[in-house]
Amino acid sequence: MVGHDELAQLGEVFNATARRLQSLYETLHEREANLAEAQRLSHTGSWAWDVASKRIFWSAEMFQIFGFDPKTTTPTTENYLQSIHPDDRASIEAAASELYKGNDAEYSYRIVLPDNSMKYVRTIAHAVTNDSGQVIEFVGTVIDVTEQRNARNALEKAFEEIKTLKDQLYKENIALREEIDKVSMFEDIVGTSPALQAVLSRVSKVAPTDSTVLVTGETGTGKELVARAIHRRSHRSSRAFVSVNCAAIPRDLIASELFGHEKGAFTGATQQRLGRFELAEGGTVFLDEVGELPALTQIALLRVLQEHEFERVGGNRSIHADVRVIAATNRDLQAAIDAGTFRSDLFYRLNVFPIEIPSLRERREDIPLLVEYFIDRYARKAGKSFQAVHKKSLDLLQSYPWPGNIRELQNVIERSVIVCETENFSVDESWLTRQPLATEPTAQVEFSRKLADQEKEMIEAALRESGGQVSGPTGAAAKLGMPGSTLESKIKSLKINKNRFKTAGI
Repeated sequence: MVGHDELAQLGEVFNATARRLQSLYETLHEREANLAEAQRLSHTGSWAWDVASKRIFWSAEMFQIFGFDPKTTTPTTENYLQSIHPDDRASIEAAASELYKGNDAEYSYRIVLPDNSMKYVRTIAHAVTNDSGQVIEFVGTVIDVTEQRNARNALEKAFEEIKTLKDQLYKENIALREEIDKVSMFEDIVGTSPALQAVLSRVSKVAPTDSTVLVTGETGTGKELVARAIHRRSHRSSRAFVSVNCAAIPRDLIASELFGHEKGAFTGATQQRLGRFELAEGGTVFLDEVGELPALTQIALLRVLQEHEFERVGGNRSIHADVRVIAATNRDLQAAIDAGTFRSDLFYRLNVFPIEIPSLRERREDIPLLVEYFIDRYARKAGKSFQAVHKKSLDLLQSYPWPGNIRELQNVIERSVIVCETENFSVDESWLTRQPLATEPTAQVEFSRKLADQEKEMIEAALRESGGQVSGPTGAAAKLGMPGSTLESKIKSLKINKNRFKTAGI
């Protein structure tokens, strides 16, 4: 029999053991609580799967991540696989194959919750093997990375928006700087002559369309001004108008200027640069002196006009070009085609809607209005006021042949405003007599007169043949191959009396 003392001693041992077990249980419970809280805060669940028994263990956070109620749902392979997004199940099968080989696996996938919402998770899994190397269990963690992924997507979207805004700001800054720096020939179109009104009529017709326009005319006639008028009256008016003087840019840099270049495309290309076509996205590109483009650049421009795409210099990615092209030249492009310096296919693509700007000699009736316009403009800048224009000066201005056209007239008026100290505006005659007056024509003016005489003879012959009829299938315009409005304008400018060609009964 066990004595009283032995029983008491056994009781103490039992109580001590119970207290130790209780302490261990409390410690274990506290650690489990801490682990559960850590998993909750980090959105990380833990799991284990016994290969032999197929039993699965999920931590509380696993149930939370997958949207299951631990009181009503028992984790199984089936409900786990059903939760995986159909497009991601192949990657899970590939990871499982690695685990069965005894390898660790790390993979990301999407899960679909019971309420049809979706989460992004990442799993880290480890294969447990016995002494013989046989896989007996899989253990791992599942981390809910939805918030991080959404935050990253939002950040990427924000960066993309910032990049777009930065590019747009760069484009607008370039366009604005060009507008500020641009010394235009004049701020608005001035004149009431039939020749000018015919041009404005064509501008109003073509502006609302997206047709390519080729503006021709002598230097200083206002070709860019007409191009800007077309842009302002188009549906692209809220976007950039980007002007490029093809003759002012070195031939080996013009392609980069128009289409941009990639970093390292050539010596000095230290960073990517957007070209004028990208800067004008949604707007208009004005190619002044287009006849000066080198052959390779002509091919690239032809691609833009035909396929609406281009590549940066040094790049291999096609970029879509949503731009309208207006080109201008004072050269005879047909002669350049004959000489082999300009492509005929490019000419036909540019010459969809031609507009010829008359020289100042062809619209002399506009000179008094232009003089008044420029005097007012430069007098206000100089803080001066003039009561009238000296008649001799006005006669001189109207008789001068103006080889430099509007630009030359503008410069003469500006210079005269600066030096004139009287109430009556006057022009120093010596500034104009360096060029022979219209009463003593130069070879250029004489040649122009001969062309005008020949043109007048052709028109009169066509009017005579059509009985004075201008429009219609049998009219003079059809015989000459030009629109009736153009022929009417030429009849007025050449002072032809079309009525004298009308036959009786017509």
